[in-house]
Amino acid sequence: MFQKIITFFEKQSFGVCTYLAERLNMSISKIRLFFIYSSFLAVGFPIVFYVLAALVLDVRHYIKRIRKQIWDI
Repeated sequence: MFQKIITFFEKQSFGVCTYLAERLNMSISKIRLFFIYSSFLAVGFPIVFYVLAALVLDVRHYIKRIRKQIWDI
């Protein structure tokens, strides 16, 4: 049951922690724990950063997809 919950959240997440972990050569769990702990200490500022990073990554993914479609013609 617990594994199903974890899998659901990993599939529904925006991939911000995964992207940061790959770029910084760190463990994904360390990045996630950093966001959780810093959210408690900084009264939600990391959550705002996470949402903005998710939007930026989504826009980058959308632009890359459009670029591939243009060159495929």
